[in-house]
Amino acid sequence: MRQDDVSAARQMAADLGISVEEAEAMKTIGLQVHQRLLSDTDYRTLQFMTEQELIERIRTLIEIVGQDREMSLSARAKEQMLAEVLNEVIGYGPIQTFLDDPTISEIMVNGPGKIYIERHGKVETTNRRFMDEAHVMRIIEKIIAPLGRRIDESTPMVDARLPDGSRVNAIIPPISVIGPCLTIRKFSADPLGADDLVAFGSMSETMRVFLEGCVKTRLNTVVSGGTGSGKTTTLNVLSAMIPGEERIITIEDAAELQLQQEHIVTLESRPPNLEGRGEVTIRDLVRNTLRMRPDRIIVGECRGAEALDMLQAMNTGHDGSITTIHSNSPRDTLSRLETMVLMANVNLPSRAIREQISSAIDLIVHQERLRDGSRRIENITEVQRMEGDAIVLQDLFVFRREGFAPDGKIIGHHEACGVRPLFMERMEAEGINFSWEVFEPGAF
Repeated sequence: MRQDDVSAARQMAADLGISVEEAEAMKTIGLQVHQRLLSDTDYRTLQFMTEQELIERIRTLIEIVGQDREMSLSARAKEQMLAEVLNEVIGYGPIQTFLDDPTISEIMVNGPGKIYIERHGKVETTNRRFMDEAHVMRIIEKIIAPLGRRIDESTPMVDARLPDGSRVNAIIPPISVIGPCLTIRKFSADPLGADDLVAFGSMSETMRVFLEGCVKTRLNTVVSGGTGSGKTTTLNVLSAMIPGEERIITIEDAAELQLQQEHIVTLESRPPNLEGRGEVTIRDLVRNTLRMRPDRIIVGECRGAEALDMLQAMNTGHDGSITTIHSNSPRDTLSRLETMVLMANVNLPSRAIREQISSAIDLIVHQERLRDGSRRIENITEVQRMEGDAIVLQDLFVFRREGFAPDGKIIGHHEACGVRPLFMERMEAEGINFSWEVFEPGAF
């Protein structure tokens, strides 16, 4: 038995309160039961069986295989094996338990032998593993097949989603040296709202009210931040503030936004087919959206040439658009935008691109994941105007760090920067008024 298998058996034995020998027997019998179930039962029959019928069939096979191999198991071990085989047939194998756990936000499969999870912002190792690379590939195929996506040596990477909207990325050999890798960013069935972000300390109540006013004023907003910083969650929160009577069109690589309004059109890009044809890019969808009479355009993430079309849409009457961008700071967000516009192969000088950006973007909401695992809105920054060849930025609200608590948590507070934004006249024209006290420096 491989060392990894021995370690996994010992951990399972400790978790279930059984002997190592019984844990090893569970693995042997479970594998035989799964194989017998697939070989003895027609695939179509499996699809139409109710969950209760499937459970009874698995229980019967556990007894038969156990007797054939002269292995006896405790009732607790049998129930655990039943759950694992059931996960293989109607779920996603060893990771199904993590998908069902609402406290887990991310699942990372590094080849068949290592599965990591992120819980409360911290990465943890687990004792679960796949049997081999083929086992991982079966689960990947099970995820992407209903979406019409494919993964093979010619297309070794794929982005997809689970039925609940959770984001999936898979990459396989020869690109991945350690075997098939799977990363799942989970999304809550009950999406977080603005009040939840206030309760978690991601933003203050004053910031929530201010951002709601910005959305209702139809300010063009960019949500920026690093990977896993909570950009999509914040985008969902901002989108939820859009009045229900407006027509919203969302554009994403893999549809994951969880908007609650009724008048929504969700568009999703499409990779090329086996012949290399039929690709529909984010840029194609942004262009098409302009012909669909949108009140709001929401691009899940700008990462390439579509940034130019997004800026042009914002500059031609489609106010109130929102998108996300990977960046390290509000200033870096503008540099990234400029670089992405250049990817569209347009012969525009840098100054012309910056003028487009300063004219189109009103607000940057920058988010970070801190070292203690918490996610905070670090800056709410106004994009003001051009001065010379540079775009002027002005922080309106920031997060001030003060130190660390004994448990390692970062201590800090949000505060205003003492500056009233230039777009306040637009907000007041919409009937949204904020007193000067809102922008006075100090904790709130």
